[in-house]
Amino acid sequence: MPQTLLQLQDISKRYAGVRALDGADLTCHAGEIHAVLGENGAGKSTLIKVIAGVVQPDAGRILMDGVELRLASPNVARDHGIACVFQELSLVPDLSVAENIFLSRPPRRRGLIDAKAQQAQAAALLAMLGCGDIHPRERVRDLPLSRRQLIEIAKALSLKPRLLILDEATSALSSEDVERLYTLLFQLRVRGVGILFISHRMHEVKALADTCSVFRSGRRVDSFVGGSRSDAQVVQLMIGRDVAKTYPPKTGPAPWAQPAISVQGLGWPPALHDISLEIKAGEIVGLGGLDGQGQRELLLALFGVLKGVQGKVQVFGQLRRDLAPHVCKGPELGIALIPEDRKTEGLILPMSIRENMSLANLPALTRLGMLSAAAESSAVARMVEQLRIKIGDAQDPVQTLSGGNQQKVVIAKWLMAQPRVLLLNDPTRGIDVATKQELYALLRELAARGVAVLLYSTDYEELIGLADRVLIMYEGRIARTLAGGDISEHAIVASSLNVSPGGREAATV
Repeated sequence: MPQTLLQLQDISKRYAGVRALDGADLTCHAGEIHAVLGENGAGKSTLIKVIAGVVQPDAGRILMDGVELRLASPNVARDHGIACVFQELSLVPDLSVAENIFLSRPPRRRGLIDAKAQQAQAAALLAMLGCGDIHPRERVRDLPLSRRQLIEIAKALSLKPRLLILDEATSALSSEDVERLYTLLFQLRVRGVGILFISHRMHEVKALADTCSVFRSGRRVDSFVGGSRSDAQVVQLMIGRDVAKTYPPKTGPAPWAQPAISVQGLGWPPALHDISLEIKAGEIVGLGGLDGQGQRELLLALFGVLKGVQGKVQVFGQLRRDLAPHVCKGPELGIALIPEDRKTEGLILPMSIRENMSLANLPALTRLGMLSAAAESSAVARMVEQLRIKIGDAQDPVQTLSGGNQQKVVIAKWLMAQPRVLLLNDPTRGIDVATKQELYALLRELAARGVAVLLYSTDYEELIGLADRVLIMYEGRIARTLAGGDISEHAIVASSLNVSPGGREAATV
């Protein structure tokens, strides 16, 4: 009989009239990978914050090794061997990698921080995660999101936890990093560490979970052995209704459709080199390739964020040398960008849901020089309903929402502006299965209206199911273009490694 490590009994928590947890219970055993599943807003984030000591429950009991605990703060939770990797990163950008990893409990010698030991221990943890390319003295600010995510995991491992909680910890990682993390989690399981794993990626749950618990409306509705339920059955438990995991039919651009964006010889060394592409009105073009091959920089360049970009960019037939975010989002061009990191690039966290959602569309909501409260409220309510954003009140700070619902607010903000060109950087990261289906249908609906879509996704299945064409990037260049029946997982993976589908190294073009 496995040893019971953690028990939650009848946990309840309410926020400003919204019941986040309603008599929730959960049991996790030592040496078990336990997946916690549920829609955005089902209570998963609040549950792990309660376990991590970040949030105090209104009622209920928490037991570890059969002993009731009062986890009054994250430090108390850490004292009991609980470490958490939250979906939103908690790193200090201007500190080094090593300083971030040991921020709460640095190694000391004679009462002072032992910098040499700190760097050595950080290097060992990074090597354990398979990312020895990260130097412990590097500033976190200078690293891409995928590397920062690994540092967050290393930070949790530095505590030598008995219970490790991972909240969407793989969402920003490359496929290679995910495989390394799998190996590490299996090793921790053998050592008797209990692991709570929160993910919306069903293939990860299948690969890892010994046990699955499904939450809905703040309560656990079922627990079962990993792999004993089909995807459809799990999704039905999560949302209380059937959702067919299908992609809308690909219609492609109309034969007479004109190019919305044409790029010739675009460069921004050292990240981008000699990129030429064309996206027609009504076309969904996917961006593929391993993480960090220039996809993010290409989207930023097309939105006018980067300075010193070389080459020519035409928008609806006009050569534009004045690209800047305020120009791009204006009605003449109508370009919108869903950024990579919602927390730092997409939202102003202390501001309200209403203010964040209307921020990119203020001119259209203004009457006689004044913001129309009625027009704003109507537009916000329409977006909340369309994207099924779970909120208490639109006046609540957006930081009170779950990560997935925050992502929906970012998407809603730009949809309110009625874009003609939509640039998306991994938009389904941290979004539940049902909402993904709604977003897929929405993207195809937008394309049918003539919106040009450029979509970067780390999910190969999304590129295959959604894109009319897929551009594979490698070392800042477009290495290959896939279309029609050539869009397959094998072709995407091979092209991402700059290897032809037949196995030979491909020449970049």
